[in-house]
Amino acid sequence: MAKEPKPQEIISQINYKPPQKSWMNLPVERKEGMFCYGAKEKSLQTVDFPNPRTWSVLDEDWKLPHNWQEIVLEGMAERLKKYRSFKIFMDICVRCGACADKCHYFLGTGDPKNMPVLRAELLRSVYRGNFKNIGKVLGKLAGGRKLTLDVLKEWWYYFYQCSECRRCSVFCPYGIDTAEITMIARELLNLLGLNIEWIAGPAANCYMKGNHLGLEPHTIKNSIDFLLDEIEEKTGVRVSPTFNRKGAEILFVTPSGDLFADPGTYTCMGYLILFHELGLDYTWSTYASEGGNFGFFTSMELAKRLNTKIYAEAKRLGVKWIIGGECGHMWRVINQYMDTWNGPADFLEVPISPITGTKFENAKSTKMIHISEFTADLIKHGKLNLNPKRNDHLKVTFHDSCNVARGMGMFEEPRYIIKNVCPHFYEMPEDTIREKTFCCGSGSGLNASENMELRLRGGLPRAMAVKYVQEQYGVNMLACICAIDRAALPPLMNYWVPGVDVTGVTELVANALVMKGEKERTTNLRGEELPNIAK
Repeated sequence: MAKEPKPQEIISQINYKPPQKSWMNLPVERKEGMFCYGAKEKSLQTVDFPNPRTWSVLDEDWKLPHNWQEIVLEGMAERLKKYRSFKIFMDICVRCGACADKCHYFLGTGDPKNMPVLRAELLRSVYRGNFKNIGKVLGKLAGGRKLTLDVLKEWWYYFYQCSECRRCSVFCPYGIDTAEITMIARELLNLLGLNIEWIAGPAANCYMKGNHLGLEPHTIKNSIDFLLDEIEEKTGVRVSPTFNRKGAEILFVTPSGDLFADPGTYTCMGYLILFHELGLDYTWSTYASEGGNFGFFTSMELAKRLNTKIYAEAKRLGVKWIIGGECGHMWRVINQYMDTWNGPADFLEVPISPITGTKFENAKSTKMIHISEFTADLIKHGKLNLNPKRNDHLKVTFHDSCNVARGMGMFEEPRYIIKNVCPHFYEMPEDTIREKTFCCGSGSGLNASENMELRLRGGLPRAMAVKYVQEQYGVNMLACICAIDRAALPPLMNYWVPGVDVTGVTELVANALVMKGEKERTTNLRGEELPNIAK
């Protein structure tokens, strides 16, 4: 594993000055710490992906099929015909540069090929060189080039340095979604077995076991049982959820990361406490046990198959509708793609809160609402007995998760919740929140340990915004509603903004929630002493 650079080293190395050479003549240096390891043979075999084999990114020979160029160009032709948006995105960019300085990876590296416009150009140049007559004839003079092995390796390096966060698309005057270009590029690379293990492994686990960690049903239950013990120790209340119960009104699905890794476990304890307090008629599934859709980072087809599992389980259990936990790409998939892939979930009912009677018309098609929508509605109707002073020691800011914010359009509900459960809330600068939010630097399957330098560089813009509110207001807690964020942000904060912890929003709710029959609360869910004013 590459040595982790010091913060000042990273800052001093960033240079935004344009290079002297044309980008086509700039060689690619595959630097350790800046890329993830290649997908393993077994992971690719599990999901029946092409060309499973053992290979290494730094090797000269990537063990490609002899006709790899033909495979990729045929794949590109198929997708140009199949996806109208892809064809449009290849043709309409005028290189205005509005997106150039909007990518967190460009801001954190200074590498011009991390500008969204130039990253897309890596693919467009091959499109022009092989599918446009002017590019075929004039080559580089018309912005076209052939698909060589160096070009392919360049694709792999940079399209796995894009977290598909879609911030650049907010600023594009033509509405080009560079994340969708990255998705197509990754599909083409997948045709040759060129994925990364941190995506291929979880995708295979989701396909076989229903969750990205590959957990068996009894392991899931054991983990939640452990959290129930923790809840009882801290609150004096024994919570008793059900699993795989047919006929429950609601199915609850959350990222499996919430079951095992801190601080996600505290958020999971929050779900359990909230649902218990409400007496909600809900059940967990140990089969549809993953909100995140890792297939989304491989191919549309695998993403579609993994999305189906949640709805197939809802149908099997006979529930009326679904609540989803604090997840990122689950919500982007549900709101942007599911209806096209699998159609409206007409066998379910439009969600109606059994506590407030609110009908969630926004979920008319998906039949699935976000836990923050559900909780904000409870607070609005005065259904929760809250003591915000239990969170008085926290000075909180909120990180809009890219996929929920830009993919779902949810901005206000989590803020409304935080303001009702925490006395001290502070916004980061306006151009870094809501639809302009910065990525955690580890989205779209890049949350590995071997690419830590890339993550630290990519997370720099988000970290600097947090640092601003830390210095201005003494912020010491960063809240979010995404499991990847809860995994990626703690090391990012420790590196760039020491003294700021990370929490899920539902953890803050549970700490403030006064439960019926609870004992005197002396600690929060983390076992930290509550302020003296907590009672």
